Amino acid sequence: MLCFTLKRATVAALSALTLSAGAITQAETLRSADIHPNDYPTVQAVRYMGELIKKRTDGRIEVKIYSGGALGSEGDSIEQVKLGALAMTRVSSAAMHNICQTTRVPSLPFLFRSKDHLHKVLDSDIGDEILKSCEDAGFVGLAWYDSGARSMYSGEKPIKTKDDVRGMKIRVQQSDLSVAMIEALGGNATPMPMGEVYTALKTGLVDAAENNYPSYESAHHYEVAKYYSLTEHTMTPEMLLFSKRQWDKLSDADRDIIRKAALESVPYMRKLWSERENTSRAVVVKAGSEIIEPDKASFQAAMAPVYERYVTTPEMKDLVSRIQAVK
Repeated sequence: MLCFTLKRATVAALSALTLSAGAITQAETLRSADIHPNDYPTVQAVRYMGELIKKRTDGRIEVKIYSGGALGSEGDSIEQVKLGALAMTRVSSAAMHNICQTTRVPSLPFLFRSKDHLHKVLDSDIGDEILKSCEDAGFVGLAWYDSGARSMYSGEKPIKTKDDVRGMKIRVQQSDLSVAMIEALGGNATPMPMGEVYTALKTGLVDAAENNYPSYESAHHYEVAKYYSLTEHTMTPEMLLFSKRQWDKLSDADRDIIRKAALESVPYMRKLWSERENTSRAVVVKAGSEIIEPDKASFQAAMAPVYERYVTTPEMKDLVSRIQAVK
């Protein structure tokens, strides 16, 4: 509680300092937040982006990254970016579901057939369209990062079929869509910030959680949930967001430099991500985690109500159709 309070205080102090400073000057540090540790692929990718920006502005603009949740949860970071207290944040697109409705589409369960399919979609006009749709909410979408496939993991019993989920308390991201997905499987969804999941698993507050290999490993969840079931139910991508308030104060030239640097960081991040997935899997297997190949068909068959509930507008239905049509 004390740690959380201190983080809140840090965020508030940063907000006051940045807002009082006004526009980004010609010698400025862009502050960026991430809940993941310093060596995580998303953090390294933003650091690489910052190096490009610094070089191309002759040192006028630098990027300072607050990693490891130093400025609070993803929700905290989103709030500060909207206010202009932070320049950037890297968040899961799930954290934007209730702010920017179209971000729900790439989080739909079993929407993407493969990593290649995901990349083709995000690198196309479809990906650009979803990023741009967040501008009215106060965010400039710069790029998409990988987040791998999310799978379920548990401590007391392995998850092999949809029926195994029934009655289980499962931690999900703070997203209505994530909640609906677990409920469709008969589970009890428990939304909570990432930083609280380890203790929740250890104490039995939740029976299971769901995430990718690197998060399962880096957050040490494998220590308290040894059964990792490859449901691969979603490939919810990450978003790199810039504050619209700060963006509007930048020159066209600096905007161009920042946007290009963000896009150039994408293939760098994907390479790091692929390497990290392999490393993380090896770490958890060595530590004793059991990797389970579940009956994916039983999970996928239960998802129709989720689509009916959340793909509600003509725009979203069109996006789903266009994504499914990408070869």
